[in-house]
Amino acid sequence: MRVISLKRLREFWEQHADAEEPLRAWYKTVLGAEWKSLQDARATYPHADGVETDKGETLTVFNIGGNKYRLIARIRYDYQLVNVRTVLTHAEYDKGKWKE
Repeated sequence: MRVISLKRLREFWEQHADAEEPLRAWYKTVLGAEWKSLQDARATYPHADGVETDKGETLTVFNIGGNKYRLIARIRYDYQLVNVRTVLTHAEYDKGKWKE
């Protein structure tokens, strides 16, 4: 898979230092993955969920750092592309504004 973008991950861990190690691990794992579907992603990350936004787009939510953070990405399996939309704290995620 290709991941766009490491910059968003870096910006998050600069604000939340304890997120750096798990985000780097996620990034490295995804770069080596060849997912064809959400089921493949779940084989690597069992708690990954497909969530529909208010606009009808399906995004994948990954639990990061022992469920402390949420990484939200759009995955194009046909292009082997993961577009990181945002990384949030659990509290920010629960507010649901990212779905708008």
